[in-house]
Amino acid sequence: MAFGTNIRTYFNGSWHDGDLPVMRAADHGLWQGSSVFDGARQFDGVVPDLDKHCARVNRSAEALMITPTVDPSDMEAIIREGLAAYDAQAAVYVRPMYWALDGSDIGVAPKIGATGFAICLEEIAMPAPEAATTLTRTRFRRPVMEDNVCDAKAGCLYPNNARMLVEARSKGFGNALVADAMGNVAETATSNVFMVRDGVVFTPIANGTFLSGITRARHIANLRADGVEVVEAVLSFDDFHAADEVFLTGNFAKLMPVTAFDDTAYQIGPVTRRARSLYWDWAQSTA
Repeated sequence: MAFGTNIRTYFNGSWHDGDLPVMRAADHGLWQGSSVFDGARQFDGVVPDLDKHCARVNRSAEALMITPTVDPSDMEAIIREGLAAYDAQAAVYVRPMYWALDGSDIGVAPKIGATGFAICLEEIAMPAPEAATTLTRTRFRRPVMEDNVCDAKAGCLYPNNARMLVEARSKGFGNALVADAMGNVAETATSNVFMVRDGVVFTPIANGTFLSGITRARHIANLRADGVEVVEAVLSFDDFHAADEVFLTGNFAKLMPVTAFDDTAYQIGPVTRRARSLYWDWAQSTA
């Protein structure tokens, strides 16, 4: 079920108004979970890093052994065509997606070249500038490459993220700060995570257990260009309890300040505010 409004669907070579049914009961992507997607955002008249999101969904498909069928530049053009039906200032969530249609052998492995493709556009408001969230620990952890497709933005990974999020919400928090298999902080249930200590920005080093996000990379580049020291490092939960500021980054909100991690409270500090300002300034420069 969609959580946005004013939905448009691209399927079988054309745009359709509404949430068009695109998957069949026997599609491999439905009963074997072989689906990938990516997310981009239109907001304030811009669609930042759309080319990178289109390229990544193809890489995700290949990681899940699904044959990508649309060139990233063509995909970007299709998306921009679909977005032309919306007001340029509308906040629209953009999801290109692939899934395997058929299985090979006994049906478990996806069949090469048998691929479904669709794009979903939904109007979903950006979080308010003053919005913030809170974090808590979860008993669930991020997987590793040896037991899951951590190098893809794959639908099959999200039930584990959902367990983290539901557990956090049941404890009265907005999100979960999640460990990797080694017990070090990886990310949250929905976003990459940053912390600030004495003016230096730290983020968990990409170790193959989570996606090193496109928006994460953009914030790192913006902050470094502004003269802020950004360090990718192995970080513990104790490091986050000792932090001065914490914020999350991801496509959906771009940046979300954190005001608490369990019983540790944070202010929405100057580095967090600066990171948000830098991102919005950069995004507008792409118009």
